[in-house]
Amino acid sequence: MVLLTREAKGVFAIVPTPFDSEGSVDFDSLSRLVNFYESAGVSGLTLLGQMGEAPKLTHGEAVRIVTHVLKRTSLPVVVGVSAPGYAAMGTLTSDVMAAGAAGVMAAPPNTLRTDDQIVSYYQGITEEIGEEVPLVIQDYPLSFSVVMTPSVIARIARSAPGCVMLKHEDWPGLEKISALRRLEAAGDMPRLSILCGNGGLFLDFETERGADGAMTGYCFPEMLVEVVRRTAAGDRDSAHDIFDAHLPLLRYEQQPGIGLAVRKYVMKRRGLLTSDSQRSPAPVLSATAREEVDYLLSRLAREDSSISITV
Repeated sequence: MVLLTREAKGVFAIVPTPFDSEGSVDFDSLSRLVNFYESAGVSGLTLLGQMGEAPKLTHGEAVRIVTHVLKRTSLPVVVGVSAPGYAAMGTLTSDVMAAGAAGVMAAPPNTLRTDDQIVSYYQGITEEIGEEVPLVIQDYPLSFSVVMTPSVIARIARSAPGCVMLKHEDWPGLEKISALRRLEAAGDMPRLSILCGNGGLFLDFETERGADGAMTGYCFPEMLVEVVRRTAAGDRDSAHDIFDAHLPLLRYEQQPGIGLAVRKYVMKRRGLLTSDSQRSPAPVLSATAREEVDYLLSRLAREDSSISITV
């Protein structure tokens, strides 16, 4: 078992949970997704995240999904374990780490109001799951309504030794990445791997600011891999060129409420999912929205010839 470290880099793809039309987990499609992500060159996978419909799964389903994926890949797998209380978080962490996960990710509850409460919350997580379990801090104030300043993240990194990675999803957040790297350089916090979310919407500049890569689920992870690779190689214009080609679809997919529906629809069109169903309750794309996505796919096919799109 390879554990997550502070040096992790690349793209950790957020894996959507496939469901059939009856709402059952589609493990055949899940296997196809794992094979696809490996072929796309991602560095790792993330299961049971916000876009993995984790709150709609039972504990048993969650563990079965993680076990299924771990049996089919050697890539490091991070598992979302966010829960209302430490007990459920600890039980799921124990089960997935025993199955071979590389680490777990937890978001703060929206009841936290002060900096001290936020720091204490993550200290409590590490006490519950053990400092030996690599922990990813999910910083997504737009969704969780909890604002973590760079100084708060630094305090967490210093006081909770298990925290090795930040999933950065603040928006706007470019200055935050720069501030965290300055704190690290000054010796005011240990290094954290920084992987960015928000569908990859700002990845072109996030990598330039010091982010180590992406942890997100955009329906063409090949683009995310290329942006990270080209930026690391110093090929700035080329990185921005491929990012710009995908930006219209990426923006469309990032719409609140229907983003996962768009993502699953495209993945079905790519032959990865048998059904684009979400577990109820869930929004459904209108015929007009599907036509708009198809139009964006046809334009993308002309702009990025490296990607085969069946539309």
